[in-house]
Amino acid sequence: MDTQTLPEAEVAELELEAVIGFNGHVPNGLKCHPDQEHLIYPLGCTVLIQSINTNEQNFLHGHGNNVSCVAVSKSGVYLASGQVTFMGFKADIILWDYKKRELVARLSLHKGKIEALAFSPNDLYLVSLGGPDDGSVVVWSIAKRDAICGSPAAGLNVGNATTVIFSECQDEMFVTAGNGTIRVWELDLPNRKIWPTECQTGQMKRIVMSITMSEDDSFFYLGTTTGDILKMNPRTKLLTDTGPLKEKFSLGVSAVKCLKMGGLLLGSGAGLLVYCKSPNYKAIKKIQLQGCITSITLRGEGHQFFVGTEESHIYRVNFTDFKETLISTCHSEAVQDIVFPFGTAELFATCAKKDIRVWHTLSNRELLRITVPNMTCHGIDIMRDGKSIVSAWDDGRIRAFTPETGQLMYIINNAHRIGVTAIATTSDCKRVISGGGEGEVRVWRISCQTQQLEEALKGHKSSVSCIRVNKNNEECVTASTDGTCIIWDLKHLKRNQMILANTLFQCVCYHPEEFQIITSGTDRKIAYWEVFDGTVIRELEGSLSGSINGMDITVEGVHFVTGGNDHLVKIWDYNEGEVTHVGVGHSGNITRIRVSPGNRHIISVSADGAILRWKYPYTS
Repeated sequence: MDTQTLPEAEVAELELEAVIGFNGHVPNGLKCHPDQEHLIYPLGCTVLIQSINTNEQNFLHGHGNNVSCVAVSKSGVYLASGQVTFMGFKADIILWDYKKRELVARLSLHKGKIEALAFSPNDLYLVSLGGPDDGSVVVWSIAKRDAICGSPAAGLNVGNATTVIFSECQDEMFVTAGNGTIRVWELDLPNRKIWPTECQTGQMKRIVMSITMSEDDSFFYLGTTTGDILKMNPRTKLLTDTGPLKEKFSLGVSAVKCLKMGGLLLGSGAGLLVYCKSPNYKAIKKIQLQGCITSITLRGEGHQFFVGTEESHIYRVNFTDFKETLISTCHSEAVQDIVFPFGTAELFATCAKKDIRVWHTLSNRELLRITVPNMTCHGIDIMRDGKSIVSAWDDGRIRAFTPETGQLMYIINNAHRIGVTAIATTSDCKRVISGGGEGEVRVWRISCQTQQLEEALKGHKSSVSCIRVNKNNEECVTASTDGTCIIWDLKHLKRNQMILANTLFQCVCYHPEEFQIITSGTDRKIAYWEVFDGTVIRELEGSLSGSINGMDITVEGVHFVTGGNDHLVKIWDYNEGEVTHVGVGHSGNITRIRVSPGNRHIISVSADGAILRWKYPYTS
């Protein structure tokens, strides 16, 4: 047995073709660039710049952890993004050059998290707000790329400030607001100080969620968790009016935007998008969207605007007819599995938490969504004939749906005791093999009307993580987190061979010639095993840190791909056992990975809900 380590050979970079993903939980994370041609939004540790009219995407890599806020300067020259980090560590703010799409400066002072960012109207300053563990507000000079001054953001007897906005006309004034605190700040540049003035709201106690400034600085508006709007005057620091008095917006006003023609656009936690005017704030126009609205961003003067929600939907709305168009959608939970239909790379299916989605590969469009509320889908497979999507659920049921309409075809109740954790189908479309959380492997015979249990194969002591069937349907291999892989004889329904290793196996693949299998798991080793007698042939160091969760091999068996908790996609030469290409782009743990039929793309999915499509580097 030869244990090989990775030589520092020439490892090429994989070309990232497209990303499907949007983190809708970031407040005001979706921004429309002043050039009116691009949307900017966060996904994990990256910031995406997406062209509105074409599918072109650019990626800004630089953060070491999830992006928590994004800001765009009024001129559109600069972008800024802040991140979350671990307790006690410094969280970075990165200033980006928009045209060159590159990092200009890394500003680090705050600890723990950057809560919000805002640019001054003439690109002179950037103001940043630290998270709850930091609690300070800092003004940065953009020209010097350095901090000018800082101060605690809120008083001692009130809560944290969570939002910040700059004045629209002058570079020396900005407003912060949060739990019971609204402050107007004046920047005193010669003395390098910022002076706060607390705004008076009388008897009203409110927690501010969102904030917007009118175009001429005459007023600013605050959306609260109570579901009403406060209108404040920045000169007198007094409350002008509040509303609506009776019908407040359900689950709070989570996004608010001032329009040039007067009036406000606001989004509620219940997904209601409303156009209203001061002083009564009654809804003049309204539409219901899916998910809590976290960002509203105007395109130009506001004749058209984009709305982002927590369900990771991005809508385009025209102001005149006030009708929504869903322009982009993606998973908002960790993606558990990905599968291609047999012989075609045009479509693929993914599953995450409660839904299964079918995507069109080249346009990144969602074609179908199948939702089973309050359940979690652990795995999916598409029958060889393409007539059903078979899925494994945590309530112990196997559900099959039609791929065109998403209709339920059949349910196998009580398929496993502790949820169904893995699933595979045979190429003759007559059997489904499922693995459960208790470690049983069950073979089901599927006919037109009935689904019956053929055999329950016992051998694993812990949950089954991956099942692969060989080409002639005569045997299958199951990997389990108890450190065993078992090769089963599907003709006589008995155990052929067992492989033991000191690891939690996460993935297994047959070599196309089916005399070897490759496995990997939490010990980060990729092992080649002999199918005939279960002996190990060789072991490779698969990654330097973190488990390997996904693996797939090409039809020819020349190369295979892996992905895991080190967030890297790697292409390996099967015979040499060496990495040839590495793909950097994921910001969450990679959960599964597949090579498309025809070897055009590699698609990897991760725990932050992202789906990444890479160009396969070799021509077949």
